[in-house]
Amino acid sequence: MKTENRPLVAKTLYGFEPILAKELRQLGAIDVKEGNRVVTFKGDLGFVYKANLCLRTALNILVPVKKANISNQADLYRCMQEVDWPSIFSVDQTFAIQATVFGSVFEHSLFVAQKAKDAIVDQFRLRFKKRPDVNTTDPDIRIQLHLVDDFLQISMDSSGRSLHLRGYKQSTNIAPINEVLAAGLLLHSHWSGLHEFLDPMCGSGTLAIEAAMIACNIPANINRTRFAFKNWNNYDEDLFETIVNASLNKTIEHNKPIYAMDKAPSAVRKTQENVNAANLEDYIQVSRADFFRSSRPTENRLHLVFNPPYGERLPIDYDIFYGKIGDTLKKEYTGCEAWFISSNLEAIKHVGLRTSRKIKLFNGSLESRLVCYQMYEGTKKKSAPRDSS
Repeated sequence: MKTENRPLVAKTLYGFEPILAKELRQLGAIDVKEGNRVVTFKGDLGFVYKANLCLRTALNILVPVKKANISNQADLYRCMQEVDWPSIFSVDQTFAIQATVFGSVFEHSLFVAQKAKDAIVDQFRLRFKKRPDVNTTDPDIRIQLHLVDDFLQISMDSSGRSLHLRGYKQSTNIAPINEVLAAGLLLHSHWSGLHEFLDPMCGSGTLAIEAAMIACNIPANINRTRFAFKNWNNYDEDLFETIVNASLNKTIEHNKPIYAMDKAPSAVRKTQENVNAANLEDYIQVSRADFFRSSRPTENRLHLVFNPPYGERLPIDYDIFYGKIGDTLKKEYTGCEAWFISSNLEAIKHVGLRTSRKIKLFNGSLESRLVCYQMYEGTKKKSAPRDSS
């Protein structure tokens, strides 16, 4: 597979498919096609490494190894047996199977995973007189089964743990934002580093860190040491190092300040710890400040992206709180562009400003909206059109 292009799958969050497709094309992927929370494409083994290292909005990169139509347990067992598993991983490694089932052939994903596991261990036992162990919490090898009606796709998960686990997060707060979600919000907002940036409710600093990495073109997962593909029999360490070095050679300097503010001392401390762990202290200025009581940190144009409390995990009087957001933006942030995400759709109405964009997304299981406010200086003669929610 080192030089041969083959079908690959990148999983992502709802609403990020076009952004991920654009990322893949910019990386050099071919035959890129958007699906439902996935983007399919083609690439070789080196591109599997590059995708894991560089993509900001991918959760996992899957390598399909077999597709088949099955109608019963015997078909499932035979299909799994037709894959040469010892050529992929060692009998001394641990593995886990995740099955997703839609349709009427099988009703329970755990049953499918169990039967698939039996086929794999039987193959190893027959060949080596021993079998690999299953580890459902932290396996060396992750296998994904996707069964829709009678169509089964067997894939190797090249990422392992979700790619939102970047490796720089030392501390989190009570309602942390997923790193992939944060990067997707920034890319949806068209952040590229052209202006100064502010997250006025920074929590543990995720948005500011992701903003700095985008502005400097730093690979998303450069701080991550573990990828499942490193446990495959065909792992090429020299090739991976070549890709890492080539990606680092494409980083750029960013000379516009990135501000991360929060009124809570614990949030400021956690943000600074995470910024230091990401080696971005030269780019991000962390300070303690109450968004509603402080002046903007610069008179230059600011690009704001933030994740205010929704009232789900952090109790707030949302009509007053979101009203203050609108008042503060009007008073202090004219000439700026402000974006935030919230699952509290009623609260957004209390901002009291006209949205120029409104994008449906999910924060975990919470249906949310990413909203944009253009804070024009003076009176805008022509109103911006509303986006449908």
